[in-house]
Formats: sequence, structure tokens, C-alpha cells
Amino acid sequence: MLRLYAPVFLFGFVAAATWWVGYRHGNALWLLPWLAAAIGLSFLAERCWPYDPAFNRDHGDRGRDAAHALVNEGLNLASIAAVPLLAAWVPWQLWPTQWPFALQLSLAVVGADFGITLMHYASHRVGWLWRLHAVHHSVTRMYGFNGLMKHPLHQAVEALAGVLPLLLLGMPHPVAAVLAFAIAVQLLLQHSNVDMRPGALGRLMAWAPLHRFHHMRYGTAGDVNFGLFFTVWDRLLGTAFEAPGYRLSGRDLGIGTQPDYPRDYVGQLLAPFRDLAHVDVPVPPAGLQRAQSRS
Repeated sequence: MLRLYAPVFLFGFVAAATWWVGYRHGNALWLLPWLAAAIGLSFLAERCWPYDPAFNRDHGDRGRDAAHALVNEGLNLASIAAVPLLAAWVPWQLWPTQWPFALQLSLAVVGADFGITLMHYASHRVGWLWRLHAVHHSVTRMYGFNGLMKHPLHQAVEALAGVLPLLLLGMPHPVAAVLAFAIAVQLLLQHSNVDMRPGALGRLMAWAPLHRFHHMRYGTAGDVNFGLFFTVWDRLLGTAFEAPGYRLSGRDLGIGTQPDYPRDYVGQLLAPFRDLAHVDVPVPPAGLQRAQSRS
């Protein structure tokens, strides 16, 4: 079951969305209750097969994380609704609309993954981008909702990098809707507290067993495993990282140089625009010796 969980979760939900929107031409708004079902199933699986039982306990962050999710998914919904307006403005049509819907979606996933991964990589190297992205890295436990916890300005920047080029090519509204749904489902899997063991497929897909190392608190030791869907970009960037046998815990997570990073929703919205106190980079334990100081 732990070997099948991630592929069945991702491909099951995305296949259902593809069938409904792409082939039945159903209303894309039905993807919202399907996303709620995916979140509910993620929470249930985390309690049945936890990677770390401590990650399932409320750290006083559930309300904050719910606020992040509601705001960010609301912005996603608004941006999807605006797709037809952009399509009417673009005077050309370069998107392969003659392809089967599933193939169009595959193209969109690869294109968005490439753009978002590069922006994610830049967000760890450009000061103002890191200040926005740091909100996401302030978490001290890993569970599915973490994937939806982002500063809305950083989410907008990532969306511009990953999705705007596709929209300028003429990506249709139904493809954009299922793409947004697929990204949300993948983010649940990336940050999941399920002790998934996807085997060889886990070396190709950027799921929790690899992505957890991206949240290490030890300076630039966490500048690894940036990919959203696929690991190929990290292999090309030289940022792929594994530590077989090492199990991350809450003491390994967060922003090591800012242990007092704001924990409330409003405080996190304002944090990128404030001068927060810094401490020295903590030394990583054996097995995670990639740490350097982040400027």
C-alpha cells in the first residue's frame, strides 16, 4: 500500500479530473469539491500511515494553514476564471488544440513544472524572492497542507513563471483548470506525512521522500530537490539530493537562521517587508552535511 499510495493518489485524482473536464466537458468548478476530497484523503492517510506521528499533532498552525490554503486557492480560482479573457486578448493560437486532451495536459504539466522549478531555484538565490518564499519554509512539521501554504505574492510570481508562457501560447481554459488541480494534488503529495515508499518511481517524481530534504533548516543544505513534479530538473541543475536511512524530524525543519519567524497568518504576510532577527546557521547532523550560510 505504501508503495502504491503516491502514484494512485496523483494519477487517480488527475485522471478523474481529465475525464470530467477534458472528455465529458463538465464544469471545472466541480474540481473544488474533488480537491477537498483529496485533502481529506491526505489527512486520513497521514493518520493511518504517518512518517512521523508528531507531524500530525496541531502546533497551533492549523488555522493559519487553512487561511493560507483558502486565500491561495481562491486566487487560483480567480486566475483560472481570467483565462478566457487572456485568450481573447492574445491574437495568435500556438497551442496544439488538435491533440487529445490528456496529451495537452501532459504538455502543460511539463511546461509549468519547468518554469515553476526555475523560479523556485531562483527564490533561494535572489534576496527579495527568498523573503517571500521564506513563509513556505517556516514550517516545523511536514503534512499535506504545507504545500498550499505560501505567501500570495510568491505564489503569483511562481504562477507567472510556470503558467503565463503556456497561456500566451493559447492554453485553453479546461487544460488550465485541470493543470491547477494537478498542481494542488501534487503539492499535497510533496509535503505529505504519509510514510510513502514509491520505489523506483520515487526517483522520477518529486514526492515527499525527496522533497522533505528541501525543508532542512541548515542554511543552504536545503537548497536541493526544487522540482515540483519531476526530479529531472534537479539532476540537470546538480541539486538532486538523497540521504538514505535518515529520517527527518521537527528539529530538522524550519528556517535555522530565523527561529522566531512569525507563526501567525498576518505576521507571515508582513514578514517579507520587515527586518527580522537572524542567528548563526545551525550545524546539520551527520548524514546532512551540505550546510553553508545563506546570505
